[in-house]
Amino acid sequence: IFSIVVFGSIVNECYVNRDSQDPELLCVFNENESACSYGIAVGIIAFFSCIFFFVVDLYFQQISSVKDRKRAVLMDLSSSGRPGLLGAKGILSFLWFVAFCFLANQWQRTTMSKGVSQGADAARAAIAFSFFSIIAWVALAAKALQRYRLGTDMSLFATEQFAADGSAAYPGYPAG
Repeated sequence: IFSIVVFGSIVNECYVNRDSQDPELLCVFNENESACSYGIAVGIIAFFSCIFFFVVDLYFQQISSVKDRKRAVLMDLSSSGRPGLLGAKGILSFLWFVAFCFLANQWQRTTMSKGVSQGADAARAAIAFSFFSIIAWVALAAKALQRYRLGTDMSLFATEQFAADGSAAYPGYPAG
């Protein structure tokens, strides 16, 4: 939701006319087109990444292969498939941090004018929600790391095959 707010507010209200005679639209972040483009790009990337990870989480229990489950968790944790590297969610946390710093810096340098004041609330919303996105993606990355560490238990990747007999006792924890 944060990514929708960021790229939606930038697309809808952060491009304004300098004055009524000039039809050219300028970015409200210090008239820096790169600031608006970067905010939109990170917002869209994060939105589609979030959808992808959500679908993987939904179908995780239906993945029957232990190797495929492990790959799904490793992909969630790491963009290269090896644990210990900066994961996809960690990369998105970093991209949001850069977006927050870049947008805040450009907003600080912006001189207020009539055109800029029209998009000021949207610009502030984009900055605030890019900050909230940092927190959200760091939490998601920590959760992915926790899920990977739980995977060493193998209960995450494989399920016990219970006896088909309905009167069979539930298997207890292994000794040791």
